[in-house]
Amino acid sequence: MTLIELEQIIATRAKASPEESWTAKLLAKGPEKAAEKFGEEAIEAIIEAVKGDTAKLTSEAADVLFHLLVMLHARGVSVADVMAELAARQGQSGLAEKAARPKS
Repeated sequence: MTLIELEQIIATRAKASPEESWTAKLLAKGPEKAAEKFGEEAIEAIIEAVKGDTAKLTSEAADVLFHLLVMLHARGVSVADVMAELAARQGQSGLAEKAARPKS
């Protein structure tokens, strides 16, 4: 499965009834809840990475990718948008790219 295919699945599920779809139920709670869920999954992946349990890390990484795409969908950001940003950074060292970011 590709990220584009997963994005399409999420878009389809988003149109379903919240009583029938976990994705629709999560999205119905708003973008903030989708972001919170993504954060929870990211923390769980970090824990498994530190523990060194590759099977659990694989499972948690799948949850992270899924919930990242749900969060992006909630804010109207596409995988294509993200890939375009990555492409714009291509050919630039990571250190140079980070240094060029505006200070917040």
